[in-house]
Amino acid sequence: MPVDERIAVVGIGADGWAGLPQPAREIVLAAEVVLGAPRQLDLLPHADGQRRLRWPTPLHAGLPALFDDLAGQRVVALASGDPLLSGIGTTLIGLFGAERVTVVPAVSSVALARARLGWPAEAAAVVSVVGRDVHAVLRELAPQRRVLVLSSDEGTPQQLADLLVDRGYGASRMTVLGDLGGAAEFRLDTTAATYTGPVPRLNIVALDLAGPLTAGWVAGLPDDAYDHDGQLTKRDQRAAALARLAPAPGQLLWDVGAGAGSVSIEWMRAHPTCRAVAVEANESRAQRVSQNARSLGVPALQVVCGAAPQALADLPAPDAVFIGGGLSRAGVLDAVLAALAPGGRLVAHGVTLESETLLLAAYREHGGELTRIQVEHAAPLGSFTGWTPGRAVTQWALARS
Repeated sequence: MPVDERIAVVGIGADGWAGLPQPAREIVLAAEVVLGAPRQLDLLPHADGQRRLRWPTPLHAGLPALFDDLAGQRVVALASGDPLLSGIGTTLIGLFGAERVTVVPAVSSVALARARLGWPAEAAAVVSVVGRDVHAVLRELAPQRRVLVLSSDEGTPQQLADLLVDRGYGASRMTVLGDLGGAAEFRLDTTAATYTGPVPRLNIVALDLAGPLTAGWVAGLPDDAYDHDGQLTKRDQRAAALARLAPAPGQLLWDVGAGAGSVSIEWMRAHPTCRAVAVEANESRAQRVSQNARSLGVPALQVVCGAAPQALADLPAPDAVFIGGGLSRAGVLDAVLAALAPGGRLVAHGVTLESETLLLAAYREHGGELTRIQVEHAAPLGSFTGWTPGRAVTQWALARS
């Protein structure tokens, strides 16, 4: 698309054409091509000579070719409510850049839902499961927490109810709000345990959570939060590693030799925009990583089944790397160090003399912090209580300058 061409993204609510302000109407009517979902296109009045096209399927793969075909034409894309709230506006800006996209927002479904419920913006989290795994809501589970869930379709509320009941949150209040702002606006007040449909396809679910605190957001979840075969970075060592990896919004972690995936999972739980790739050579463990990620509310964790360093070759550059397994494989440490840009962090754990020797050599060459972590737990000793030592872990941490 030539640089001087712009795309207008116009938000439209369930009230359709009647709810659009005059400036937005003029933008739509002046377009040669209007793109949108069938439901959105049906809300518009007739316009002579205007072409109206549905979005391609699959969406992301089809957009470049679509806009190449539309080069030189005035294009308007319709979005539901606020185009930048899990909407097509975000997608188009990511594809073409903000300087090529003009956004004309309408009131979002989230704003309308808050207004109907009397929930302040700062008092509720927002989670989108539009085209995503509904297990992402599990990251938000906490007593008395409020969550607004952008539904994928009319089946989403039932999926949410089933998940909540399974996690002991059956008493949570659920309010399903459908076709917000339209003439047929819908509301259903229920609980997760008593939910039954049907509900409109276009809906948002408000959750007022009631249940046990099962997992916090600070590093160091209990080991039994994970399904594992013993290949797990234990709780105390995991907390120490993540403190040095320093999860930050939007940043990417490589979890090399992921085992049960505990480090990458807790990295992603630290903030909704944290990203991670778990690299695990054992196929059954790689599957277990995916299962643990869904169970703990971060189903977007990318799992690569393969051995480092070969499996690292095509991955996007990391902001931080954890090596929990495979450290002694030839080339692993070198590949990771080469991938880290200035500001990147590396933490590597070793439990054998061979891996400890590698870490000592790396520490001498590159600096950083070398720590030996020994944890002991109280356990029965005959009729008394004594300390049972766990296996010592040598930890090397490096921050690139």
